[in-house]
Amino acid sequence: MRIVLLMVAGLALAGFLVVAVVLPQMAGAETKQAANALLSGAEAAQKQVTERAQKTGNLAGSGAEVKIAAKNDPKHGELKWLVAENGAIRGWNEKNAIEITLIPSIEGGKVAWNCKGYPVSAMPLNCGGRP
Repeated sequence: MRIVLLMVAGLALAGFLVVAVVLPQMAGAETKQAANALLSGAEAAQKQVTERAQKTGNLAGSGAEVKIAAKNDPKHGELKWLVAENGAIRGWNEKNAIEITLIPSIEGGKVAWNCKGYPVSAMPLNCGGRP
């Protein structure tokens, strides 16, 4: 009888560990992949904004008429982006509850990008994530 109870307790503990440790790590990996997909989806728009801003020497209007079509990814769900007039790019994915913001700045005729994202735990290092 004691052996049976120990086996049941062991199985319950194993089940708890799977739910408490393994599943969140798997979900975290999927969220990180979705964050990377958002960043890669914004690359073409970043290039357009960079070229326009470097040509004119300022960011005003560099994002005008720059569009990124929403993408329906089978793994991550719908990925969406908006480009502001000043070239800032916002991307989000509702399924994984993540959001990124890419903000351009110009100095000496060169455009630099600053990336911030939420949640920080899902973001790569180049977008405010932690090691």
